[in-house]
Amino acid sequence: MSPGDKVSLIFQTDGNNPERHQKVGFSIQHQAIDIDECSAPEPGDGSDPLCSQICLNTLGTYFCSCHHGFELHSDQRTCVLSCTEDLSGLNSGNISSPSWPASYAENANCQHTLSVEAHLWLELHFSEDFDVEQSPDGQCIDALTIETPSGTLGPFCGHTPPPSPFLTHSNHVQIRFISDGFGTNKGFSLYFKTRDKVCPAVVTPHSTVTPQQPEYSQGETVTVTCDLGYVVNSTLSSEYLTTCQSTGVWTPTYMCEPVDCGFPGIPEDGILQLVGSAHTQYKDQIQFNCSSKYYTLEGDETYICNATGEWASDGGKTELPKCTEMCGKPEKHPASIGRILGGKNAKLGEIPWHLLIKEPRRGGASLINDRWAVTGAVIVEDIEETSLRLYGGLIDGRTADSLSDVVVVDSERIIIHPDYVKGIDDRTSFDNDIALIRFSSRVNLGPNLIPICLPEVKRSWVENELGTVSGWGKTEVQIKKEDATRFVTSAQLKYAHIGVKPLSECEDTPLTSTKERMLFTNNMFCAGADGKDSCQKDSGGPFVLPMLAEGREPYYLTGIVSWGPPCEERQYKGYYTKVENYVDWIKKTIDTIEKS
Repeated sequence: MSPGDKVSLIFQTDGNNPERHQKVGFSIQHQAIDIDECSAPEPGDGSDPLCSQICLNTLGTYFCSCHHGFELHSDQRTCVLSCTEDLSGLNSGNISSPSWPASYAENANCQHTLSVEAHLWLELHFSEDFDVEQSPDGQCIDALTIETPSGTLGPFCGHTPPPSPFLTHSNHVQIRFISDGFGTNKGFSLYFKTRDKVCPAVVTPHSTVTPQQPEYSQGETVTVTCDLGYVVNSTLSSEYLTTCQSTGVWTPTYMCEPVDCGFPGIPEDGILQLVGSAHTQYKDQIQFNCSSKYYTLEGDETYICNATGEWASDGGKTELPKCTEMCGKPEKHPASIGRILGGKNAKLGEIPWHLLIKEPRRGGASLINDRWAVTGAVIVEDIEETSLRLYGGLIDGRTADSLSDVVVVDSERIIIHPDYVKGIDDRTSFDNDIALIRFSSRVNLGPNLIPICLPEVKRSWVENELGTVSGWGKTEVQIKKEDATRFVTSAQLKYAHIGVKPLSECEDTPLTSTKERMLFTNNMFCAGADGKDSCQKDSGGPFVLPMLAEGREPYYLTGIVSWGPPCEERQYKGYYTKVENYVDWIKKTIDTIEKS
């Protein structure tokens, strides 16, 4: 037998054969015989047969064939058990692995299709006798899977069957079983049947239902209540009714969405501002700060969107914080000596709340926030509301209209105290000498322009308690050529530290032109010191306590320069409107106008 399909024969003789006529040579009979590939070993290690079941030898080649019930795989060698079965329309029945309860066949690829009416669900009951090949590390070698429109369940293998009864929540199911070419495992068996569709216990995320049950049948109605901090489809409602349908679906169904507090209503002036980006849904946090160091945050810094759709602080406050002006804390401090009558010149930034009024009547005013000032009623009693101009951030009155860094602001409204009596030629009283000025726009605060604080509580007056008065009014000037003194209007802002006088001395008021004494009321106090006093054209300006000196801030607007004897008389006793008596009126008036 030749090991191949070719043979070469070589016959050779020499030239010296005396007996050549006596040799007969040789004769060969040859025949081509077909090789039996089915019995020949497979190229390689020879461990696998050419065909998994039946091998058919033919001339020059071979073919694989399968037993009844098997199909030849695309590799033309492996026989696969064809166990595809369509059981659609059946409401009950049995399904098992091939050859059950005997060992299932190798190379099985089974698919069982179950399909019933839309209002039904399929329920699977597995036998406890479950045996599908599994590797020692728990991986499935052979596998059972259950496919529904919502996804694939499994694979299942080993000796633990799927939970029984197994509710598929579907009316269309495919059960697949595959095996490899080895093993002697038993397989599985199940019984299927139908049941009416039920609705699940959860209607929509972030909600609960009442009454609570594991499942609900057709026609049952429940109340869906959204969890705390959630509402129905972004409405104000947190619950709705829904009914279980024959299809196993709740109708109607709405989403429970987180409460949205919306963007907080921040003033457009840009002073109060949010830190970072703001998310506005339930439990989101926002933080506030003030855009300028000349403001302080009044209220809590952090707010959380609560379940009722409001921004609330940790302390439960729903009112947003405010940026209030820093008051009474100048960055520079004057020396502790000086007087208005020929006294000490203020430096820029030492008295940053003092505003200058040049015309129609020269006087002063005090900045109390970035939109309001307070002055004496006598300064503005004859002025129309929109015709007053004020200057801030300066010390030299001559530069009011020339320097670029001077703050120039016009009045929008002037409110004189309702109990002040205007227009008396021979007046005997300056009671309630106070007025408010609202600016037409906010002023930008800075080191040379900040408000003075209003008194916080009513105080006990102490004789000789030192405060500071300031103004651009008359001052005493020495004229050397004439060896005399004159009182002239000061170009520079001046200040003096003076003491509060005893009540008895205040009640001893100067005489008027009609020889009557001026009326002294509880809305006034008087102050002065030897050689130190306010004077004409200082009216409307501030008297602050404590005395301006480093380390004693904050300072409070205690008085407004109001009236007094002529400076030439050198009585050094000026009368001031007692601001603490008007704090409530000031705050109420401002609040009313700002809200209107």
